[in-house]
Amino acid sequence: MAGPIRDFPDAPDRNGTLARPRRRRGIAMLLAALVSWLAAAGAMAAEPPHMRVDPFWPKPLPHNWLLGQVSGVAVDAQDNVWSIQRPRSLTPDEKGAALHPPRSICCVPAPPVIEFDPAGNVLRAWGGPGKGYDWFQNEHGIYIDPKGFVWLGGNGANDGQVLKFTRDGAFVLQIGHPARGAASNDVTRLGRPAGIAVDPVANEVYIADGYANRRIIVFDADTGAYTRHWGAYGGRPVDIAQRYNPNAPLPRQFGTPVHCVKLAKDGLVYVCDRQNDRIQVFHKDGSFVTEWRIAPQTLGNGSVWDLALWPDAGQTLLFNADGENNQVRILRRADGVVLGAFGRSGRQAGQFHWVHTLAIDSHGDVFTTEVDNAKRVQRFVPDRAP
Repeated sequence: MAGPIRDFPDAPDRNGTLARPRRRRGIAMLLAALVSWLAAAGAMAAEPPHMRVDPFWPKPLPHNWLLGQVSGVAVDAQDNVWSIQRPRSLTPDEKGAALHPPRSICCVPAPPVIEFDPAGNVLRAWGGPGKGYDWFQNEHGIYIDPKGFVWLGGNGANDGQVLKFTRDGAFVLQIGHPARGAASNDVTRLGRPAGIAVDPVANEVYIADGYANRRIIVFDADTGAYTRHWGAYGGRPVDIAQRYNPNAPLPRQFGTPVHCVKLAKDGLVYVCDRQNDRIQVFHKDGSFVTEWRIAPQTLGNGSVWDLALWPDAGQTLLFNADGENNQVRILRRADGVVLGAFGRSGRQAGQFHWVHTLAIDSHGDVFTTEVDNAKRVQRFVPDRAP
């Protein structure tokens, strides 16, 4: 509406009778229509958005670049899209122009970290190795914190560190050090960390740790000082081998990998227990809230690969990337009920092969990445705005 309803003085009708009853009826009808409109809008907001792929995003890469496995994606405060990819995953024929001597006219590996503008143009690109830090054997996750710092993880056999950079790739901080094997109660190093999230209120970084360890671990985001960690159900993690059985009682430990950690504005912490087909929810202190099973009959690599929050005021939806079933589900965040899904297994635009991570910008555009031999990032646009 253009402005508030104002109570103008009563005016007589043409017979000289005051028109207050008629005016009141008009206001009542207007209010009833407004209530009806608000109810309809609320019902629309409860429906999952319908997503369609944008087959022309991103724009062609410059400099003869080609992407390898795209293992992570994030969106910053300006709605620019950041990806991390694995240059060493390109096959000889894919990187033929980079060989000595060249075997073909195309292509050369793109840098590991790439920033795109909303239209899909490359803004900057960089990556290690470099002086003063340990680059990864296998690039994995990426997160852009509210201050604009870029956080990266790796899941190579010896990757026990998370790195923090400026937007231009200047090294800032390393947490942990290269190490091999599981040590879920060793706070001096990580175990092939998968996902990262920063809490700007407490200035803490949460790490989903990971492919070797079975925990969420939290550090000061400036100094890297350890603060706390926990395992499934908020308990002490134990490094025990386990095999998921959908018909057995749920494991009391996280499986591997602990693949994502996401922070909602209301303070809840969401964790991807990928192999065990479940999302576990916690308070920031690690106390357990609830869990939701997602496609619990899924075997193989599991159903809960990544999560992203819908950008409405209440963050009412969770998007779940499932790289085994190759679809993205839309969940109601209040109770974990699945409201819809999009995608299927395949290599055409809008389909997935090992959909690995996802991120959502402020308009509700969804960006997904794929590993194994798919090696791409895709954009999906909602038919209606959030």
